[in-house]
Amino acid sequence: MGGASVAIWAWSNMLIIVTSFRVCIMALYGLPLVVMLVVSAKMYFSKDEIFYCCCLTDRQLASLLRSLFIHGYLIACKSCSQTCGCQLLSTMALSRSIRLIGLLVIFLSVALLPYGRVEAEDEVEEPTVKQNVGKGHSGQTTDDEVAQREEERIKIDGLSSAEMKVIKESAKKYEFQSKTNRIMKLIINSLYQNKEIFLRELISNASDALDKIRLISLTDPNALSSSEELSVRIKADPENHLLHITDTGIGMTKEDLVNNLGTIARSGTSEFLSKLLDSTAEKQQDLIGQFGVGFYSAFLVSDYVTVISKHNDDDQYIWSSDSSSFTIAKDPRGPTLKRGTQVTLHLKEEAYDFHEPDTLKKLVVKYSQFINFDIFIWESKTVTVEEKVEDAGEETKPEAEDGKVEEEKEEKKTKKVEKTIWDWVKINTVKPIWMRKSGDVEISEYNEFYKSITKDSEDPLAHVHFTAEGEVTFKSILYVPKHGPHDMFQNYGKGTESIKLYVRRVFITDNFKDMMPNYLSFIRGVVDSDDLPLNVSREMLQQHKLLKVIKKKLVRRALDMIKKMDPEKYEEFYKEYSTNLKLGIMEDPTNRTRLSKLLRFASSNHTSKLTSLTEYVQRMKEKQDAIFYIAGPSRAEVETSPFVEQLLADGYEVLYLTEPVDEHAMQSLPEFDGKKFQNAAKEGLKLRDDEKTKEKQKQLSEIFEPLTKWLQFTALKDLIEKAVISERLTKSPSALVASSFGWSGNMERIMRSQAYSKSSDPTQDFYASQKKTFEINPRHPIIKELLRRVQSDPNDSKAIDTAKLLYETATLRSGFALKDQVGFAERIEKILRGSMDIPLDEPVDEEAEQEEKAEEEASEAEAASETEKSETEHSEL
Repeated sequence: MGGASVAIWAWSNMLIIVTSFRVCIMALYGLPLVVMLVVSAKMYFSKDEIFYCCCLTDRQLASLLRSLFIHGYLIACKSCSQTCGCQLLSTMALSRSIRLIGLLVIFLSVALLPYGRVEAEDEVEEPTVKQNVGKGHSGQTTDDEVAQREEERIKIDGLSSAEMKVIKESAKKYEFQSKTNRIMKLIINSLYQNKEIFLRELISNASDALDKIRLISLTDPNALSSSEELSVRIKADPENHLLHITDTGIGMTKEDLVNNLGTIARSGTSEFLSKLLDSTAEKQQDLIGQFGVGFYSAFLVSDYVTVISKHNDDDQYIWSSDSSSFTIAKDPRGPTLKRGTQVTLHLKEEAYDFHEPDTLKKLVVKYSQFINFDIFIWESKTVTVEEKVEDAGEETKPEAEDGKVEEEKEEKKTKKVEKTIWDWVKINTVKPIWMRKSGDVEISEYNEFYKSITKDSEDPLAHVHFTAEGEVTFKSILYVPKHGPHDMFQNYGKGTESIKLYVRRVFITDNFKDMMPNYLSFIRGVVDSDDLPLNVSREMLQQHKLLKVIKKKLVRRALDMIKKMDPEKYEEFYKEYSTNLKLGIMEDPTNRTRLSKLLRFASSNHTSKLTSLTEYVQRMKEKQDAIFYIAGPSRAEVETSPFVEQLLADGYEVLYLTEPVDEHAMQSLPEFDGKKFQNAAKEGLKLRDDEKTKEKQKQLSEIFEPLTKWLQFTALKDLIEKAVISERLTKSPSALVASSFGWSGNMERIMRSQAYSKSSDPTQDFYASQKKTFEINPRHPIIKELLRRVQSDPNDSKAIDTAKLLYETATLRSGFALKDQVGFAERIEKILRGSMDIPLDEPVDEEAEQEEKAEEEASEAEAASETEKSETEHSEL
């Protein structure tokens, strides 16, 4: 027997083999595999290898082990039990490892045999199978035996299979009980967030009923014989607190009333659709209902609901309910409706607002104005009429003047009075033009539709009408208003009401935060789909994934619409919405390239006209590899900036960024058309890269090295990072240049001026405290003179003051804020004194007021002394 490590290794390998035994045998349930395994064992094991085995509950594996035992390969242990499980140990030598691996491969190969066995069994004829049922074969078991054996091994909560069987046989089945009225309240109040939804749901039901009768009339002309009108009428009764919604649709039979209104979540429209599977999609798409709960939203605003319905195939019936139970009775008045349904709501006290015609009109326009059928509301209106006026006291004039007298009487007998009359008024006058082809819609129709949905008085700048297909199909019309909302940036990032979502022309919601990105929140329009998955209340989408798909397509279409604008209209658009496009550059990496083509900037190439990046690239000089720009508060300031002096002198075009968001946008735009952007106010500006220029620059650096080192390590050691010879200056003596990743002077000014910025913001302090590069112009006389003085006396106080003043003026001209404003003012004063030959130590004269005050005090003291003297003399007398 080998060592302990060999025994453990052998036991682990044999455990894998035994597991393979179990899998194969459980799959085959037959003797052939047992024989095959025995033969395999004879091939790979010698008789001096001993196995220890306890009895197993798996009878197939036990049978195999007994077979191996018979052939002399196994020796049973003396401590067997029915519950001990299986444990095998081997004293094989390490040299037998190759045989073990070979045996494992054979076992895994044999495990694939069940698939072939299943295919063979599928070909067995049914009579043969029936004849073999119940017959016992050596090495085979039935599925029932396998199931029984598995049940014996399953233990649930400590119960044996026998105990579970007893429980199953003796258990009594019960149905869940509920109080219908309470369940109804829970369903209705949990489904709907807004009570006004009830009118949308009832009108949608009426629309479905009208669609059904219309579809039936296509094959049965007599379906409309009782009434050809297809409409919905809404009438309020304030005195009795009733609200009637009447349609001339298909109506309901008594059975329909029981099944559709008496069964929650049963949709008559869904069942109707199932019967129209042979119809075209065009016929089906107008039907709205699908969940079977919309009708019950009536209980949001009413305590009691009455439904009167007349179907062509049945009498007129009345259905009534208080949400806890319902009753159905034949209408004793007969077929007063001719055909259709009337829903009467007995309004709750808190729902009395729905008596008002204006409220009803507002809800109809909001939710159902694009329904295919006419919607009428019973409302009053004031008209002017003429009434006769009788004047009994008027005397009759002579007959000779009869003709004239009668004419005058007719004029006096009528007067104009205002009267209130009631009549049916059509509400949904605006048609869903998105359902038509774009070529069939006039521009005036698009403009009128825009005004109706936005309440804007001006025509839009542009529109796009399209149908999107793919993962989700929808129709849409998008508009660009002439003017953006006045609070567009105050509410930036919040939910907008710019896009109205309709499903089958029924309004769902316009409260979206993700339908359009923030920078396109000014876009107005509608989206209508027939297959969007809504929640049961139809107030929101179920799958937000589809919202992302819709958003992606809307953004692409909106940007394409903007791109295709006429130049004149685009100029007007850009003045109004340029900031939005630049915010889009920062917020929308996916469409950054598209947005960059829409940008326009002032340029050194034009005095008034804005230029696009595409036009700039087309005008770039040969071998120019960067797009140059400078940012500042105004064009006048950036045009005279020291940073663009050499660029303009060499004929390079420079973009002038004068809006606060411009520099932010440029930092988010790494390149355009393969050309990188270069801020003229930052490091990295390279204008000439030829050897001659490099050699000249090297010579200048050597000549001015004493000055640059003196500035860096002596005069301005606490203020600058380094001092270098500039390539961008031609007229100015110096400039302060930010690092590639630092803030320019313009950016620092913008960040410091934020309304909500802190006085001690760590981020702002970090960027503001970064030392800049001090660039000097070697051709400027001040720089040359400063070099001469530094070379003659590095400790010259005047030279140090001049260097500091030079640094401070460069700071201001570069757009940065001065830290030591008092010191700057004092140095300017010294220069002024020197230029005017005024001694630096000459004091400032005292104010005249102080002299006058001293004189007044002296005169008052003298007067007091004289008064005292006179009083003394008077007392002596």
